[in-house]
Amino acid sequence: MKHPFSFLLGALMIAAFALPASAAPQGPIIIRDNRGGNVLEMMRYREKLARSGRRVEIRGKCNSACTMLTTLPNACLGRGASIGFHAPRIPNTTIIPPLVDEIMASTYRGGIRERWYAEWRHSLKIHSISASEYVRLDPQTRLCAR
Repeated sequence: MKHPFSFLLGALMIAAFALPASAAPQGPIIIRDNRGGNVLEMMRYREKLARSGRRVEIRGKCNSACTMLTTLPNACLGRGASIGFHAPRIPNTTIIPPLVDEIMASTYRGGIRERWYAEWRHSLKIHSISASEYVRLDPQTRLCAR
């Protein structure tokens, strides 16, 4: 006599091997010329990108909230990328809301985090650095292979 769960186990095994190709990680996700946006929305997007299993390539300009993606474990910076920092602010104002800079800082490391606290988080003007300068300040960040 067969075990009562053998049919269920067999069905689950077939389902596991019959996953659609779209369920597997695909090519890289390219973040190109991103101006940033809402910090809380970017945190949610960051979590989604981290769970995707796909490489994240940051290319072109990555400003404001986009900078929060640079430290994803599956991210790299394009060699020509420009990373721009400035104080978070309420849209269309010069008002810097409390705590939002701390949320952003939680995604930074090393010299990037030091510069954030020392100058960038207070500036309404954008401060751009090259990908190679970013890696110099945060050696854990990788440059993309090409």
